[in-house]
Formats: sequence, C-alpha cells, structure tokens
Amino acid sequence: MKYTKLQENHIQDLISIVGIHHCITDEDAMSCYAHDETEDLHFMPGLVIKPHNTQTIAAVMKYCHEHRIPVTPRGAGTGLSGGALPVYGGVVLSTEKLNRILEIDEKNLQVMTEPGVITEVLQEALIEKGLYYPPDPSSRGSCFIGGNVAECAGGPRAVKYGVTKDYVLNLEVVLPTGEIIWTGANVLKNSTGYNLTQLMVGSEGTLGIVTKIVLKLIPYPPLSVVMLVPFADPEKACEAVSAVFRAGIVPSALEFMERDAIEWTLKFRNDIPLKIAPEEQAHLLIEVDGHSMETIRNDAEKIASVMEEYQALNIHYAESADEKNALWKLRRSVAKAVKSNSVYKEEDTVVPRYELPRLLKGVKEIGKKYGFHSVCYGHAGDGNLHVNIIKGDLPIDVWNHELPQGIREIFQLCVSLGGTLSGEHGIGWVQKNYMDIAFNPVQLQLMKSIKQVFDPHGILNPGKVFPDSL
Repeated sequence: MKYTKLQENHIQDLISIVGIHHCITDEDAMSCYAHDETEDLHFMPGLVIKPHNTQTIAAVMKYCHEHRIPVTPRGAGTGLSGGALPVYGGVVLSTEKLNRILEIDEKNLQVMTEPGVITEVLQEALIEKGLYYPPDPSSRGSCFIGGNVAECAGGPRAVKYGVTKDYVLNLEVVLPTGEIIWTGANVLKNSTGYNLTQLMVGSEGTLGIVTKIVLKLIPYPPLSVVMLVPFADPEKACEAVSAVFRAGIVPSALEFMERDAIEWTLKFRNDIPLKIAPEEQAHLLIEVDGHSMETIRNDAEKIASVMEEYQALNIHYAESADEKNALWKLRRSVAKAVKSNSVYKEEDTVVPRYELPRLLKGVKEIGKKYGFHSVCYGHAGDGNLHVNIIKGDLPIDVWNHELPQGIREIFQLCVSLGGTLSGEHGIGWVQKNYMDIAFNPVQLQLMKSIKQVFDPHGILNPGKVFPDSL
C-alpha cells in the first residue's frame, strides 16, 4: 500500500475535527505513544488524537480514508506483539477518553462499556453488584477492555471461564471508511447472518475501531482455595496438568512457573513472603473457586492426589485473603520481573494441554541449539506457555540474525503438536512473518481479502498480522 505522509495541513484539518485539547503534537509528549510493552521497539507517530465520542472517531476515519493516512488504534499500550505501534507513522488514535461504564444491566446480566475502561476497574464495579466478568490478563490493572477485545485476551481464569470472545455479545464499531455499525444484538443466542461480532474480536484493530462493548456476565463466585505445588522436574509439572482434567476437575486457574520465573520475581518485588527450596524447579499455581466451600475443598483434595501421582513436593495451601493475594501478586508480576532483568523476546505459544511437556522439552532443546536461555511460565491449564527468550550474553548478530530461525523452530514445534503461534497476545508486528507456519496461502489470502473489504485503502493499523510477503 502507498500511504500519504502526514503534512501540516492534514494535522490542522484533524485538529479542527477533534479539537486542540484532544490532540498531541509535541514530539516529547508523543514519544510515550511510540511504543507498547513489546521488547524495545519505537515508532514515532505524526499526531496523537484522543477523541471522546464515536462520531468524532468516524469523522477522523473518513478523513484519513479519503487522504490515505495510516491510523493506528491504541488502548492502554500494554500489548506484547506490537499491535499498537505506528509502524508507518501517521495518526495514533487513542481510546483513553472513552472510559465510561455506560450501563450495568442486572436483570439480563450484561454490561455496556466504552473501550477505554481499565479491565480491573470494570471487574470491581461488577463484583460490587455480585456479577463477574472473568477474563483477567496479567495487566488487568492497567489494560483497557477495548484492547482485550482487539486481542481476544485470556488470562489465568480462562481455563474455567473462557476468553474475551466468550463474553462479547455486541460491538459498536467505526469502520476504516467512517461508517458506524453495530455488529450483532444484545442476546445470548444469535444465528442471524454472518457473525461480525466474533470477526471483530481478536482482529487486532485491523478491521475497525470498537467504540462500545456489550458483555455477558455471570454470578460472582465468592469462595476459593489457592494451592502452590512445587516439583523437582518441570516436565512432571506439565504432565500433571492434563491429569487434573482427566480426573474430572476444572480449576478456575492452573498456572505454570519455572524456577527462574519465581526467583526473578521475588528479587523484583520484596513484598512477597515466599521462599523456594533448592530442589524446587517448577511450580503450579492452582485455584479452585465456587459458591460452596465443601465442594471446593473436595476438588482441592482430588487435585492434591493427582499432584502426588506426578511426584509433587510439599503442597502449600493459601486460604487467607493475604496469602492468596501474595501468590497472585507473584504470578502477575512475572512478566515485569523478566523484562526488568534482561532484554528479551516473548513468544505466546499454545498447544493442546496434554502436549505441554513435549513443548517445554522442545523449547529447551531449541535453546541449547541456538545458545539462548529461556524462562517459561503461563496458563498451563490452557496449554498456553509464555516462552521468554533471554538475550543475556548472546552476541548481537546471533540475536538479530540466527534467533529468528530458532523462534521459527519453536512455532513449527507448536504446530506439529497441534497448536499455533499465539494463545492470547496476538500476532501484531513481531510475529507476522511466522504466519506461514500456521496457515497456507489460501487461508492467508482469505484473511487478506476480508481486510480489504473492510479497509480498501489499508489505512487501519497497517503492517500488522499479515506477512510482508503477502
């Protein structure tokens, strides 16, 4: 695609549409919109706009479509695949001012929200009314619900409750050409035409800009038990994961952490009172929740029996609120701890949960082949393993030129095991040139054709998802 370079007259036109108080033109102020949480990548925009309503976004998109100016939609900037990077410059369109919870419908167990609401803020407002929106990415305290929709975010509790797509009923969307549509209806069943709602969920801001979101809710489960289960052998920990489900139990969370992940996090935070023994090389963090403590304890006992079959060490039970919070603080801090420790690349691999031991073993073997160290953790109950490749002392030429082949081999392993490239982080900018591993040319062209129908000039979030060769 050929794009128009943003000129001063375009900037002034857009300021007149949005209003000067909703624009940023100063380069220093724009610099924080030049990156997200993906590695150390930076791409400067030519203008940042922060519209406060749907109609303004529609006017901006119509103008940019007519003038072929690239637009990169942006939520909180917590993404890990480069989805919010303005790789072609142009306009960054931030949804941060669309930050209202519009309606909590207690009669129908639904909520209508704007995309700039912080996920945890939304969840807490719902819990006050005894309602629950379960998807809870590790960045839930800062990420926006609109970004969760764009990436189809998951999180620890997806293993029992599902991911974002399982809760989205309807979306108001501004198309790249400036039209405003609703994608569905506020109903639990809908077999009317193509499912535009689910097409939008996980499309990474490439098909439209979500301006209102209708989510279904469930009653809040107030009770839980949390278990931290250590293992001397990380592969045994992974083997134990699928055994839990085969025993007929569905925990509300089942997380895997290698020793390095925990050690680095304990050094990163000094407010988590946990010590790990030398023989403990991996841990499973398991939560069981519900409305009956008797049922929860019975499930926890069954899980403990399964763990013992796979050579678990001494199991720690956290039943007080402080103990539970400390363990979840540990798990949710791992990503930041790894990032603070070293330059790294994170791969969001996912396989059927029974194949998790083979994935972990294969990742370590590929690491030895290419000379890199990896720190692995993730949502084991979903077969979703976050592989953090640490630069450490790896020479820069190996990091830049040989490592991509190692990453390709990791993804090839995932696909050979029945998995795919990303479980919840999306493809974005950094993974797009691996898409040929998961999809053949026919599949990729079908996706590209859908993009062209929605966005004929290719202005919305360009450079994402599709390989450079397509």
